[in-house]
Amino acid sequence: MNYSAVLHQPISKDAYINSNGYLTIRLSAARGDLESCVLFFGDRVCPRKPIEMTPISMELVASDLLRDYYEVEVVSDYTRICYFFELCDRKREKIYFSEYGFSKEIDFDRTQFFQYPYLHRDDALRFPEWSRNMVMYHIFPDSFASGRREISKQGKKIDLGNGLVSECRNGGTLQGIIQNMDYIRNLGITCIYLNPIFKAASYHKYDTIDYKQIDPCIGTIEELKELVRICHKSGIHVILDGVFNHCGSGFFAFQDLLKNGLDSKYRDWFYRVEYPVSFTDPPNYETYAYVKEMPKLDTSNPEVLQYFCEVGRYWIREADIDGWRLDVANEINHNFWREFRRAIHEEKEDTFLIGEIWEDSTVWLRGDQFDSTMNYSFCYNCREFFAKNTIQVSEFDAKMQHMFMRYPDMVMKAQMNFLDTHDVPRFLSYCNGDRRKLKLAAFYMFCTEGIPSVFYGDELGCQGVTEAEYRMPMPWNRTQSEDYQFYRSLIHLRNEHRALSEGIYRTIICDDSTGIYAFIRRNDEETLLVVINNSDKKERFQLPRNLQSKKWEALFLRTAEIGVLDAYSGNIYELEA
Repeated sequence: MNYSAVLHQPISKDAYINSNGYLTIRLSAARGDLESCVLFFGDRVCPRKPIEMTPISMELVASDLLRDYYEVEVVSDYTRICYFFELCDRKREKIYFSEYGFSKEIDFDRTQFFQYPYLHRDDALRFPEWSRNMVMYHIFPDSFASGRREISKQGKKIDLGNGLVSECRNGGTLQGIIQNMDYIRNLGITCIYLNPIFKAASYHKYDTIDYKQIDPCIGTIEELKELVRICHKSGIHVILDGVFNHCGSGFFAFQDLLKNGLDSKYRDWFYRVEYPVSFTDPPNYETYAYVKEMPKLDTSNPEVLQYFCEVGRYWIREADIDGWRLDVANEINHNFWREFRRAIHEEKEDTFLIGEIWEDSTVWLRGDQFDSTMNYSFCYNCREFFAKNTIQVSEFDAKMQHMFMRYPDMVMKAQMNFLDTHDVPRFLSYCNGDRRKLKLAAFYMFCTEGIPSVFYGDELGCQGVTEAEYRMPMPWNRTQSEDYQFYRSLIHLRNEHRALSEGIYRTIICDDSTGIYAFIRRNDEETLLVVINNSDKKERFQLPRNLQSKKWEALFLRTAEIGVLDAYSGNIYELEA
């Protein structure tokens, strides 16, 4: 047995209170090393000696390139739990694993078992009910619409006074979004995420001048209120982009710093400032990514913290927004986010917070900061598998399983999945324009764990590699395309079948020779079978023996024969009762 590969960390993603209120326990070991894994658990304050320990077999739920992951739900009335593992390898060697370490016999005190000291209800992670089945539509406001089914493609500049100017590139507005809400509703969207809309100098609005005013190129506060009202009437929620890591050079506090230097009462609002302040390249103050127009804010300053907590509250009070996507979240101190979350939830309890973090986000997803983060791992894995075909089915599955096991299950289901965003090239460009590959990747996104997010125009076949290209004007002339209908059908299936958003995920086929990949999504109400053919020719597949005798009804390609798929296609089948 490979002892060095056995891993379990109490009170972490390996031991957490799940959405049912019970304890989920995980253990990982070297891939293929264990024959079985059994959890023994008991009441850690039981008055009897020795205490009664209940054995329960753990299920092998996932495997990545290096590790197997075992999992079990402990359904018990105990509020204080101690536990250990019985591991048996393929050579029939049996060993016990606990806080004590590895041992042949359990001949030590219960205090040396693993412990979950108390199952506090308040420690369970909670998410807004409306977020559980979210389908997100990501809009870059300048590029989406200026009117009904149109975008002007006309840039402009507006004088803000005091030497400040606001500009746009393509002319998109809040009114344009309002006039196309029927398009968004028809697509089946349940949440809109807007890139920054506050007063700023650049067209992208990530250099905020005033956090409590809508940029005049984009619209007015009345139009934002109207948009949110229309969305809420249709069951659609609205999330805004908050840029609190840095501000724009036109922000009042930075303007005061430039004017008054050491005498500025805002000198402690910013990082690493040298005097006299030099608004040149390179700047002599900390910025976002060395951009002088984006000075970095000191979010550990109590005044800065209070200011932005009030900004967060303000837009909930004024426009009734439903949450925030927080820009450059990993460069801001953790206490800022804890206080921001507390302030937002005091204003509106069922808000949803998404952090822009491109890497493993465990430390931000413990229930005290964010509900979700932008899942770039998903984007990268899909790019390799569907767009570039540089990895095979088995490696794709291993990478996805590794991603699934990074977080507690309910946290993984709340991650923001996407194929592209305003910061990366369009997925279709990575596919070299092959729409079959884009559609298959989208098919997978709507069938897997996590919140699917569609970047405006992906459903109309947008491409682009450079910033100007992937933030292109919305191609409204393509709304009757097959691509749009494909996305619409997928989204409506996702909305209708809760197993796709809430169910467990279990891989059943990984065939590198054919490119066939299949997995089960299952909850208490339904069992769905998802099959993908990621190859350039029609392929046949055979279900595992235990599934062959069951009756399956095709849900997506309704006329398709089970057991065969065309090139770069997928289907969903429902187990008949």
